[in-house]
Amino acid sequence: MSSPQKLGKTRNIGIIAHIDAGKTTITERILYYAGRVHKMGEVHDGEATMDWMEEERERGITITSAVTSVVWKGHTINIIDTPGHVDFTVEVERSLRVLDGAIGVFCAVGGVEPQSETVWHQADRYKVPKIAYINKMDRIGADFHRAVNMIKDRLRANPLILQLPWGSEDNFMGVIDLLKMRAVAWQAETLGAEFQEFPIPDELMEEASRYRESLIESLAEHDDAIMEKYVSESPIEIQDLKQSVRAATVALKGVPILCGAALRNKGIQPLLDGIADFLPSPVDVPPITGHNPETGNEESRPSRLKGPFSALAFKVIMDQGRKMTYLRIYSGSVKAGDTVFNPGKNVKEKLARLLRMHSNKRERIDDATSGDIVAAMGLKLTTTGDTLCSEDHPILLEPIPFNTPVITMAIEPKRIQDDSKLMDALGKLGEEDPTFRFKIDEETGQTVISGMGELHLEIIAERLKREFFVETNQGKPQVVYRETIQKKVEHEEVFQKELAGQQHFAGVRIALSPLPRGADNRFVDRCHNPNLTPEYLSAIREGIEESATSGVVMGYPVINVETVLLDAQIHETYSNEMGFRIAASMAFRNACQLAEPLILEPVMKTEILIPEEFMGEVIGDLNARQGKIEQITSRGPFQVLLATVPLSRMFGYSTALRSVSQGRGTFTMQFSHFDKV
Repeated sequence: MSSPQKLGKTRNIGIIAHIDAGKTTITERILYYAGRVHKMGEVHDGEATMDWMEEERERGITITSAVTSVVWKGHTINIIDTPGHVDFTVEVERSLRVLDGAIGVFCAVGGVEPQSETVWHQADRYKVPKIAYINKMDRIGADFHRAVNMIKDRLRANPLILQLPWGSEDNFMGVIDLLKMRAVAWQAETLGAEFQEFPIPDELMEEASRYRESLIESLAEHDDAIMEKYVSESPIEIQDLKQSVRAATVALKGVPILCGAALRNKGIQPLLDGIADFLPSPVDVPPITGHNPETGNEESRPSRLKGPFSALAFKVIMDQGRKMTYLRIYSGSVKAGDTVFNPGKNVKEKLARLLRMHSNKRERIDDATSGDIVAAMGLKLTTTGDTLCSEDHPILLEPIPFNTPVITMAIEPKRIQDDSKLMDALGKLGEEDPTFRFKIDEETGQTVISGMGELHLEIIAERLKREFFVETNQGKPQVVYRETIQKKVEHEEVFQKELAGQQHFAGVRIALSPLPRGADNRFVDRCHNPNLTPEYLSAIREGIEESATSGVVMGYPVINVETVLLDAQIHETYSNEMGFRIAASMAFRNACQLAEPLILEPVMKTEILIPEEFMGEVIGDLNARQGKIEQITSRGPFQVLLATVPLSRMFGYSTALRSVSQGRGTFTMQFSHFDKV
């Protein structure tokens, strides 16, 4: 059983960044220097410990977030290495939801890239304190100060520069530590495991003193003790500065900036020190809040070992056909074999086994306590985002929000006898990944899978073959369209019919009006008929929601519509819930017909990085795809184009971009909004 001291020395952190910034390489170095592994795995050799899936090793990218833990100077650090590719942001979203701190990794050449911006803002939304690590200082074109300025401008963060690079590109020697005012260099022969401190070289002394001074000024704005010493010119101890940086980081008032070159094994130990010194323990962050499912009152669960048990299931994976659920425990403790309560589904579940994970390897443990991130076997009904708690003290924690899929593809098994096997496998993959959906199209009878992008669906098809031994044929990816209306209308519908020898009567009058793009559908009750019972009202709402799942133009779901119930006609003998459901559904459909319905398509926010000489061709190609260019900026020798483009025009774009830019252009895209076709 953990002690309160151990809780104060626990760090739950995630490594977040744009694809290729070096997250997995940094995690491998952390595992090596903390003694967790005895050989560093390299991503480019397909041997990274944290990229354990075959698909990850082949492509050299992280697809699924992996959990591990290390011990560093008496602190237990649980680390989640998250994907950088935009198709897998759900992995980042659910990891950030359960973490107390994060390391944002930035490439010293690229600076703040679009996906690093997305994940940083996800972390802001969950109020996660962060450290920024500027990696790849040894690369040609590395520019530490430009990267810091981009963090300040693009991410609206307050950088607290704790290290300056000592040299850059081929001459990158190490770092200048502004707290100790010493230069640090790593020894290549010990693979960076050993490093030495030197006096700061004379040519860097002036710059180092200037940056240390501005660091102290930044801290003095938030810290009265530092302010007093600064004004009275008393000496400021390193310990005082560390405490002040920690307080600013935990309060989200500053972001410590460190730098290095992970692939060259430089700068990792100070990053580990930074995690222990500046990022919060479970005790330092505000208690998690939720509401009591019985009373509806808001309750909080402080991170304590003695309190009632509460945990959030943030990830489900299928492991050799068995379901494994990752849990973040927020309060109390739990033992293997205990029965826990899932208030969202109102069921009891048994934790058959508890495991501490190291990537895909595991170690059985007897119990887990507040602040731990563990995996559990035996939870049959629990899915991603579910709360687990003790039955006597129920609490429902806020679930994890997920984006809706934007791309679909028809899929069928190559062998007809694999049909039920395919359905079973898709069901298991759907449990693992909340942004993946599948259904059988009623009109065509085809099985249709939906996801966040082409790569997402490609990997699903590969996993079907590799893990479930189902070979498939896939159709072309299709765009997921939506429908909406353009003008406000009022409509009245009366349903009066004899069904199975029984009369039914119900009348509803509704007003539909368009909402701005991106808004959810809304239902508003403005009916003053005193005979309208709560049961009738909920039947009307259900009828409208049901009708909104398929629109009147081409049967796509209807979005951005407000439905106002103005009046209801009720017959004391013949009115019932079924009648109101049918009347509401008919009223909604017929009102949509009158309200100038139109089809919407998903529009993607795209960022393209290209050498200047190819600008003309790339812009011409984007115009042909009906793209709107919103901004062009330069980043060193490259130009950055920000554009919005309909998803339907972006299939196969990576090949087109490679051919017009001689293979030198790169792009990322993510869903922005639905707009008129």
